[in-house]
Amino acid sequence: MEDGSLVAQIASLQDYDSYKNLHWEGSFEDYLHIVRENPDVCRSAFQRVYDMVLGYGREEYLDAKKKLVRYNFFDDPDNGGADAVFGLDVPLMKLVNVLRSAAYGYGADRRVILLHGPVGSSKSTIVRMLKKGLERYSRRPEGAVYTYFWHLSGDARMDREFDEEIYPCPMNEEPLKLIPRSWRPDSFTRLKLKGGRYPLRIDGDVNPQCRFIFNHLMEHYSGDFSKVMQHVRIKRLLLSEQDRVGIGTFQPKDEKNQDSTELTGDINYRKIAQYGSDSDPRAFNFDGEFNIANRGIVEFIEILKLDVAFLYDLLGATQERKIKPKKFAQTDIDEVIIGHTNEAEFKKLLNNEFMEAFRDRTIKVDIPYITRWSEEVRIYYKDYSQEKIEGKHVAPHTLEMAAMWAVLTRLEDPKKHNLSLLQKLKLYDGKTLPGFTQDNIKELRKETTREGMDGISPRYVQDKLSNALVSDKSESSINPFMVINELESGLNNHSLINSEEQRKRFIELLGVVKQEYEDIVKNEVQRALSADEDAISRLCANYIDNVKAYTQKEKVKNKYTGQDEEPDERLMRSIEEKIDIPESRKDDFRREIMNYIGALAIEGKTFDYRTNERLQKALELKLFEDQRDTIKLTSLVSNVVDRDAQEKIDIVKQRLIRNYGYNEESATDVLSFVASIFARGDSKG
Repeated sequence: MEDGSLVAQIASLQDYDSYKNLHWEGSFEDYLHIVRENPDVCRSAFQRVYDMVLGYGREEYLDAKKKLVRYNFFDDPDNGGADAVFGLDVPLMKLVNVLRSAAYGYGADRRVILLHGPVGSSKSTIVRMLKKGLERYSRRPEGAVYTYFWHLSGDARMDREFDEEIYPCPMNEEPLKLIPRSWRPDSFTRLKLKGGRYPLRIDGDVNPQCRFIFNHLMEHYSGDFSKVMQHVRIKRLLLSEQDRVGIGTFQPKDEKNQDSTELTGDINYRKIAQYGSDSDPRAFNFDGEFNIANRGIVEFIEILKLDVAFLYDLLGATQERKIKPKKFAQTDIDEVIIGHTNEAEFKKLLNNEFMEAFRDRTIKVDIPYITRWSEEVRIYYKDYSQEKIEGKHVAPHTLEMAAMWAVLTRLEDPKKHNLSLLQKLKLYDGKTLPGFTQDNIKELRKETTREGMDGISPRYVQDKLSNALVSDKSESSINPFMVINELESGLNNHSLINSEEQRKRFIELLGVVKQEYEDIVKNEVQRALSADEDAISRLCANYIDNVKAYTQKEKVKNKYTGQDEEPDERLMRSIEEKIDIPESRKDDFRREIMNYIGALAIEGKTFDYRTNERLQKALELKLFEDQRDTIKLTSLVSNVVDRDAQEKIDIVKQRLIRNYGYNEESATDVLSFVASIFARGDSKG
């Protein structure tokens, strides 16, 4: 009794109405009514996948004056973002455009979609999301898809040993394909069946097994189609990779174990004795990946490792949308064929003249590494944010510095503009630099040849973050230096580094990251010393008022006296000198600031000093200089700290903990680190 009640508690979680809807069955007549009301149930596989992606919405935005689209589907909202893809909006736009072309029958539906890129660039993740998304979509009302099975009884049976026979459609085909091809145009007109989002178009014939049963029944009923259709039952089709329904995956094995029947099905030798012939379609298993993936997606993992014998099947499946099962006529299929491969395999393809036909039937979509710093950071926050890591504190900037190095390894050195690689990274990430416009950023991107196709994989960084987290060097926290050391030590054994020159370059870039981190924490401590953001905002407002007056040859109203005064040259220069703006360049710098503010105003945006890295740094250094004498930070590195100094240092430490995300250990460490910099006399930013 008790066990029964426990099972009942589990059973109470079931949604019976949903189950009933998802397992609907009806007659062919019922299905024709469904098609009248909702023609979208007859969409092709490409149309269904394209509509699925669009169904999650899209956002348009400008990047370097270029209109880009972000498709929300690739944020993986149904799965809490577990498989979310970051920083690949441009490649994903190209992929969705291919799906759109295929959905409207513009030619891409007769091609293999090939995702190509370096290892760890999210190729498999993108395909996995499409497969999982299509599974979920088939369970929603807007994604409903139907198929049929045969129910033979009475005199219509083919095997007299059984009272009734059930034959599922082995390839889960569209029920309207049962209408002979020559009848379809007139049938659709007479039944007033019209298209929905797309014109109603049903291509191809039924598979050999269903054709065999159809012909048997037509003969039995002397060609009476309406009586034949009484043996057809329609059911809702739920796509499932686990159940091998509508979603297939093929992974090449070694050449000795490869067999093309894995794609197109094989003879069932046990049934030959029952049916008397190996050419009886009932004695054939239509269970190859192409067969079971009909109406959905088939994924080819490492597609270019396929044996040549497989490629013939693949070429026919793409160009003709037909497959050739052993001993049977060509069979129509309707599915999205998508594969992925890495750089090395693709280079082999280019050098193989025998693969020219395959290349000609392939649409290649490059999936590079992320080249936008903030998007790379999101990858690591997904797995290593403070919420995910229990028992260890992840010090501020740890994940950001790891991501910065990863992106730097993927960028090509700027050919013009006298830019450093770090400055280029910041420009790509939306930061502003004096003298650089959105047009310059477009030029930087255009001048590259393979940017994002080489460099360090996110997996390598994730492995080293994991190493740092389990290291015994710190029991309570990890910091950027621990991770940088892990990243550097791992380079000696990294299998994907193919030259000593490349290894040296990666190590040099770690040095760039260390210097950048030093500057960041130095400024952070300076801000903690310099009270709060309000003080910087006030200083910035004062500076902008004076610059505006200076550039427009106006006077500034003194807020205290109410008198009009000349712009405060001493204030402006005290800020500009902090970032090494010489006297001869001050006018240019001030005009750049005002032009930038004006450009923002045209776009309806408000100026924020945080978007201008150099100005922000100058303001912070000015404020720090004005207040630094109140706290002798260098006393931290001496043996004696007086009580008054310790109290002030504790206040700064609490600001770091409260405002910047440090804990006690990491705040103490970063203060000691910055104090050692100041002790060396390097107090300028």
